[in-house]
Amino acid sequence: MNDESPDIKTSSIPDGASPDAPPAKPAVKKRRSKASVAKAEAAAIEARVGYTFGDPALLTTALTHVSALKTARRRGDSYQRLEFLGDHVLGLIVSDMLYRTYPKANEGELSKRLADLVRKETCADVAKSLGLLEGIKLGQVGATADARLRTSVIGDICEAVIGAIFLDGGYPAAEQFVQRNWEERMRTLKRPSRDPKTVLQEWAQGRGLPSPVYREVERTGPHHDPVFRIAVDVPGLAPAEGVGSNKRAAEKLAASAMIAREGVK
Repeated sequence: MNDESPDIKTSSIPDGASPDAPPAKPAVKKRRSKASVAKAEAAAIEARVGYTFGDPALLTTALTHVSALKTARRRGDSYQRLEFLGDHVLGLIVSDMLYRTYPKANEGELSKRLADLVRKETCADVAKSLGLLEGIKLGQVGATADARLRTSVIGDICEAVIGAIFLDGGYPAAEQFVQRNWEERMRTLKRPSRDPKTVLQEWAQGRGLPSPVYREVERTGPHHDPVFRIAVDVPGLAPAEGVGSNKRAAEKLAASAMIAREGVK
């Protein structure tokens, strides 16, 4: 008779566990909730913007397009009201920057520089450089904001972000944001060309002549899309003409034509 005991296979059951208990299931990674994903996306935008919001809802509203609202009656939950505020905050800050940077510039030059720096194309360029388009909430999926939104709307959303920063952190926070993103643009902007009407008037006065007079020669095209032909008269000189989609544009072209013809510098 063999007294040796048979081989017994050891069990992998953890200490303290019942041998009859079902095997443990492998750990399953939980999916990130929508709230955590949104929070991470907002944090990424804040990092690019260079400002952390005390009230994150302001940033959400600034980046929400009207098309993303469940009802059009709640337009206040979109970027539009914040854009109104941000537009004026941006204008004030850039005006202050220009006033301090160009102490010898007259009001006309400062106004032209301001207009160029706060126009929608410039604001849209800032928005794109900061990656704001990645955070814009639209009502339909399948296309990026860059492909679907007009430049003017992208510029408006950039101004809405400025408005949100102003409400959340006050003027100093908004000023820091604008200075970071507009100062280089301000300093590299070429000196704006002078208005040809102003140049022609100063030239005429310098020669002892009366101020130029502009008159409408012809208006053509449909009522909603007219074309104007304007002539400018200076006593002693042949008139010059310009054609434009509005009277002011046509007057400028007429003045430019006379300036070129008379060799005015």
